[in-house]
Amino acid sequence: MPRRAFVEQIMGLPISLHLRGPEATGSAVEHAVRTAFSRLRSDDAEFSTYRNDSAVSRIQRGELAVADASPRLRQVVALCEDASARTDGAFSAWLPAEGVIRFDPSGLVKGWAVEEAFESLVRDLAELDRYDALLSAGGDVVVSCSRTDTPDWTIAVEDPTDRGRLLTSVPLRAGAVATSGTAARGAHVLDPSSGHPATGLLSATVIGPSLTWADVYATALLARGGDAPWFDALRADHLALLVRPDGTTVRLP
Repeated sequence: MPRRAFVEQIMGLPISLHLRGPEATGSAVEHAVRTAFSRLRSDDAEFSTYRNDSAVSRIQRGELAVADASPRLRQVVALCEDASARTDGAFSAWLPAEGVIRFDPSGLVKGWAVEEAFESLVRDLAELDRYDALLSAGGDVVVSCSRTDTPDWTIAVEDPTDRGRLLTSVPLRAGAVATSGTAARGAHVLDPSSGHPATGLLSATVIGPSLTWADVYATALLARGGDAPWFDALRADHLALLVRPDGTTVRLP
């Protein structure tokens, strides 16, 4: 089965796309891939907290009101409010920083933007033929399989205490795996209730049907050190793997 990988640097990290299908090396597939990467670059331009000209940076400086922002940004704000409600406040886009409350939706935006681009790509590929696709972006992976003659995708989960070692691997034909942790960027996730870096876990990995929500739940689990009574309501279609500071693991459920 022809297979091809594409990699681009977007959102400050390498984003890789893997395809399996009859014309994986063809020009029509390349066009669909370029369109997906273009969507991600557009979202990065609007939502980045590192670009001074982004809409999020302008909101942080008080130059732009949410009500006057684009429909896409207002959609993200609504999703962040929903995420806060689903996690009993363990996830929040409004975080205390230097004595003020700062708007930072990046804990949701990456997973959401990657999933949106992936879904658009899958729709474009469906018009060409049957393809399997995997999109990976810094600990967030989403997959789809429209073929029946291919094996499952295998998603590896890294050990945060030894990045050369794997904790486990996940066979998947549809859905997402999202990991939030300290191994790559240190204690960068804040507990919304205190504004302090979350140190109760080394990593939290969530497997579920949607990358947007798997990413949100992984961030929320990390933020509160795995204290997550709200996760009980998700156990029908989500799994979580938590790594404590001493390296021991907890599986939910």
